[in-house]
Amino acid sequence: QVELVESGGGLVQAGGSLRLSCAASGRTFSVYNMGWFRQAPGKEREFVSAIIWSGGSTVYADSVKGRFTISRDNAKNTVYLQMNSLKPEDTAVYYCAAGVPSLNVEVRKSYAYNYWGQGTQVTVSS
Repeated sequence: QVELVESGGGLVQAGGSLRLSCAASGRTFSVYNMGWFRQAPGKEREFVSAIIWSGGSTVYADSVKGRFTISRDNAKNTVYLQMNSLKPEDTAVYYCAAGVPSLNVEVRKSYAYNYWGQGTQVTVSS
């Protein structure tokens, strides 16, 4: 069992930055792929970014590529999402997720993840 707690959300003006953190319980954090998803009001949850268990590979949605950076610190059981050049359309609840790696797993899909955090609100004003 893994418990995930997100933090770092808030209100920021367009063009600003935020850094989200996701702290995981347990001693097996390093074996999980980690992902960030977001859900805006009235919309489906969508993939934002993922980092594989070793930290050697990252994936981004086209909408955030070049603006967001995912990273992880396995010693601290924490995954981060640095968000720069924020836009109003980035406004959403951001969720952290942990998934057990498997062959051909598609880290862009929510079904690749076994555990989810409660989410943190990010609001970008224009």
